[in-house]
Amino acid sequence: MMSSATVRLSLSDSTMFQFPPRSEPETVPPPAPGSTLAASPFSIPASTFHAALDLRVPVTIGCIYATAVAMLNAYNRSHGNKPWRISKSRAFFWFVVGHNVLLATYSGWTFMGMLRAARRTVCNPLAPAGLAGTVDSLCKIHGAPGLGNAIAYNRTMSRWASESPLTNLLGTAGTPDPAHLGRFWNEGLAFYGWLFYLSKFYEVVDTAIIIARGKTSSTLQTYHHAGAMMCMWSGIRYMSPPIWMFVFVNSGIHALMYAYYTLRALSVAVPQALKRSLTTMQIMQFLFGASYAALHSFVSYTIPIQTSRLEDSAVEHHAGYQTVSCINTSGQTFAIWSNVLYLAPLTVLFVRFFVQSYFPSEKGGSKAP
Repeated sequence: MMSSATVRLSLSDSTMFQFPPRSEPETVPPPAPGSTLAASPFSIPASTFHAALDLRVPVTIGCIYATAVAMLNAYNRSHGNKPWRISKSRAFFWFVVGHNVLLATYSGWTFMGMLRAARRTVCNPLAPAGLAGTVDSLCKIHGAPGLGNAIAYNRTMSRWASESPLTNLLGTAGTPDPAHLGRFWNEGLAFYGWLFYLSKFYEVVDTAIIIARGKTSSTLQTYHHAGAMMCMWSGIRYMSPPIWMFVFVNSGIHALMYAYYTLRALSVAVPQALKRSLTTMQIMQFLFGASYAALHSFVSYTIPIQTSRLEDSAVEHHAGYQTVSCINTSGQTFAIWSNVLYLAPLTVLFVRFFVQSYFPSEKGGSKAP
């Protein structure tokens, strides 16, 4: 039966492309520690979880950040880009080291958490469910594992519903039950993804360090940080399936990147080849991430279902297949394409940075990254 399940590419339903996207459904908080076997080291109150995902949070912080950077860039230029007095202190030196060690450690912890979630979640394409089972495990992040056992939000009925009519995996509140494991949301994405979203606000300390040293924040730096806030917000707020990949890959690269920054802060010599490799990994991350995310809008697949019919005072069960789309809500679509549109110019800026930093100019030599 499983072998008949298929995967296909097709144009997404036009109703998925709606701006502004519908606010429903509300984001589902992560399972509380101890309530399941999922990896949630500590509890996140539902009120705090939802408050941080209010649109006004990333918009306000992003606007303040961009405005402050523009003003401080102008200040540094007007003062000849002289380092601030505090940047020459011993306290500042150890602050920079601690900042980089903190982010390297945190990023590595997030990467390992998402790796464990992926191992428990992503279905092997060689398993009985085949490629459709793998696609289902990547597209549907709520419910129990297994092809056809997912829970998705039905925008027509405005409620959560099981992909299988005879399967009930909802909790008492009519939302996905936190006790069910085997899908990305409960296995770690809700927990690690939400914290990773918050970490984007702290990462602006990178810019503060640059400015305190008398330098100016580049367009790449400012755009990167401000845009990451909004993209992580949309992915977690609308529980968009491909956001797990962004958290997974980006945290892994950040672990390496901030380890490199720590070595630089400690004046440890780092080979030029390693510097180029880190920048190359960043660019490849953007190209792969944008392609992976966009693909979700065009994927559909079939799942096995059973229907019941009453005939001659007896219930007969009939097996069949149902075609489902990878994406279910306009919010998920919005998160996907806002990330793609953010990554396109970011990739161009990184490529330009790569060329300017590592390829000799006409005057000879190359810029230090």
